[in-house]
Amino acid sequence: MRRLLGRPELGSVVGAAAVLVFFSVVADSFLRASSLSTVLYAASTIGIMAVPVALLMIGGEFDLSAGVLVTTSALVSSMFSYQMTANVWVGIGVSLAVTLAVGVFNGVMLVRTKLPSFIVTLGTFLMLTGLNLGLTKLISGTVSTKGIGDMEGFASARVLFASRLDLGGGIGVRVTVVWWLALVALATWVLLRTRAGNWIFAVGGDQEAARAVGVPVARTKVALYTAVAFCAWVSGQHLLMSFDVVQSGEGVGNEFLYIIAAVIGGCLMTGGYGSAIGSAVGALIFGMTSKGIVYAQWDQDWFKFFLGAMLLLATLLNAWVRKKAEATA
Repeated sequence: MRRLLGRPELGSVVGAAAVLVFFSVVADSFLRASSLSTVLYAASTIGIMAVPVALLMIGGEFDLSAGVLVTTSALVSSMFSYQMTANVWVGIGVSLAVTLAVGVFNGVMLVRTKLPSFIVTLGTFLMLTGLNLGLTKLISGTVSTKGIGDMEGFASARVLFASRLDLGGGIGVRVTVVWWLALVALATWVLLRTRAGNWIFAVGGDQEAARAVGVPVARTKVALYTAVAFCAWVSGQHLLMSFDVVQSGEGVGNEFLYIIAAVIGGCLMTGGYGSAIGSAVGALIFGMTSKGIVYAQWDQDWFKFFLGAMLLLATLLNAWVRKKAEATA
């Protein structure tokens, strides 16, 4: 029981069960296989980014540029491929390099300037928002990219980033669910079974104490921001391969959804505590809520209300669980 109470994701699991039961009662179609597939897809689009954001929060930092970085990744792939008439995979490779460079920039700026991550990544957020819109209009003449669906390499890239896996009986899941679960498994292994995982918890708990015992604080934080950038690249390619074109203004505000999923999953705003599995459960709650409202035929305007309520309730429940765990330790 003490080990169970000590798990960061316990509160979110209880919350997820409550949301599942609630929408199962109020929406008759919620438990259909096709509906659950849609829920998983909605959860995966948030969950892919919630995983590295959770690790970053465990390390004591934030990234407010994560949402627009997804759009930047997609824009670079699309515009480079179209303007250079290159194979789509060339654009994807260039996008990976650019996106990782932004992640490294965030990390290096943070450790060199000693500024709060809120300020550093807010600056990056504003710069990327302007670049996304300005360069897209300059190159394409509009606020969206040109279609690249007929270009060489698009079909194979779509298989990797935006395909649908048939499970039989007309039931299928999107490949983003596979990406999401693989990232959760990898992040959980890193946190619980590697030296790097110990470094992440140590840096988030007390970075000065961590530095005193030999933890490479700067390298760990740069690596965490790079991980966020990599997942932004994956999400960006999914966005592009799913819709063929990209709107330059997309992604603004999504960074808060990633943070909400991580917090609902048990991550503390102060760092040093949380789990990748918790972020996955938080993303699942997001998916169930967003689609449950649709299946219940309610007004979508209520979605943000439910999301805010879940954030507050989950945070309170997580705090209560931590106190119980500390009291029984």
